Amino acid sequence: MKLNEIHLRDPFVLADGGKYYLYGTRRGETTKRIPWQGLDVYISEDLTEWSEPYECFTRPDDFWADRDFFAPEVHKYRGKYYMFASFRSETHLRCSQILIGNSPTGPFLPFTEKPLTPEDWVCLDATFYVDEDGTPWTAFCHEWTQIGDGTVEVMPLTPDLSAPAGEPVTIIRAGDAKWSYSLIDVTSRNYVTDGPFFRKGKNGKLYLLWSGFHAGPQYWYVEALAISDSGSILGPWRHADEFIYDEDGGHGMIFDGYDGQLYLILHSTNVPPNERPRLFRLKETDDGFEITERIG
Repeated sequence: MKLNEIHLRDPFVLADGGKYYLYGTRRGETTKRIPWQGLDVYISEDLTEWSEPYECFTRPDDFWADRDFFAPEVHKYRGKYYMFASFRSETHLRCSQILIGNSPTGPFLPFTEKPLTPEDWVCLDATFYVDEDGTPWTAFCHEWTQIGDGTVEVMPLTPDLSAPAGEPVTIIRAGDAKWSYSLIDVTSRNYVTDGPFFRKGKNGKLYLLWSGFHAGPQYWYVEALAISDSGSILGPWRHADEFIYDEDGGHGMIFDGYDGQLYLILHSTNVPPNERPRLFRLKETDDGFEITERIG
């Protein structure tokens, strides 16, 4: 398969063992069924030709969630593969939970009985980051649908990732970005945060990719950037003036290719049913990242 044949939101690529593994939110017919069935992975050796989807997480009969299987990310940590994903049920708010597997293709199974995120919060899009001291962190979005001005929260985890090791801390609010567009009206402060992802720069700065809606002529979905000049996940954080991508696409992440190139993958457009993974070559600048070429 080519990337433009893959109907996927929230793409995430893991480079491991000489291959690339692509995960994301299923779209199409699967989203119309309850219970939702699972999550997929696509495999490539060259970022051009991709396998058919392989179901790497199949919903267990006793799994608590039955809908909104969103934004899976797979991170290798201490010899295991951990999937951070979002889930919901009719009786449980949307939240993020960790699954575990022995390989990038799974099968992934629940790692803990309870979700990571606070039970009374509406959350999604959890990611993973290990700081220079070796402390593991998760970051996730506290949704605008509950609090109006969406945030990105960070929370330390225990070394084995089995539980939070502290309380969530807000690092950015969508409404603080001067370009943010309120989805309902200008006075309601309904500002979206989506898809946080961390990348440490060669200059020591820590970068946070995230997505929201730009107050432009078409209110496009964008790939934005926040910067921690100290290199700490706790900041302080500042919003970059320029977008990484502003053509109705986002929820992206950055990865290193086996060819020594830096890559960005995101979905575009953001309008169903036209979402597709889009792949770009990227270069690091003094204060962020810049797309140099679209390749898929």
